[in-house]
Amino acid sequence: MSRIGKLPIAIPDGVEVKIEGQVVTAKGPLGSETVEVRPEVKVEKQDNKVVLTRDNDDRKSRSLHGLSRTLVANAINGVKTGFVKKLEIVGVGYRAAMQGNTLNMALGYSHPIDIIAPEGIKITVDQNTKITISGANKQLVGDIAALIRSKRPPEVYKGKGIKYEGEHIRRKAGKTGKK
Repeated sequence: MSRIGKLPIAIPDGVEVKIEGQVVTAKGPLGSETVEVRPEVKVEKQDNKVVLTRDNDDRKSRSLHGLSRTLVANAINGVKTGFVKKLEIVGVGYRAAMQGNTLNMALGYSHPIDIIAPEGIKITVDQNTKITISGANKQLVGDIAALIRSKRPPEVYKGKGIKYEGEHIRRKAGKTGKK
């Protein structure tokens, strides 16, 4: 049995979970998330917990068991507390600012880079160099953070670019002078 899949998911206060066939809907203070579970995995609500089980032990069912449990748990945790990714901009003249629902960044190119925040995602900028992405959907938060980072990934010689908070950039030694 999957170690992750067999763990029940506790439903926190303020979150309402509704199961209709293979569709699990979680509603909470931060919005609503829906997860469609594959037919190899069964979803049940017992007491104040969500339990996922599987009918057989074939390879596909085993692999989907833990995945399905994690997706449902992320939906329930997302509508209660949400998920946050933080990015830092390093470099002279590199900056970011919010203009309404659009993140406007100057990253050393000849043009500004604009990224529109999708529905359910909140982007904030502190001190022109710190970007915070938050939302109820873990995958969407990570995708937007990766999209922003991809516009100017950190380079290995000076460390300039956009990096995740706490990310360590391995530095390379530059060319040495002539002797």
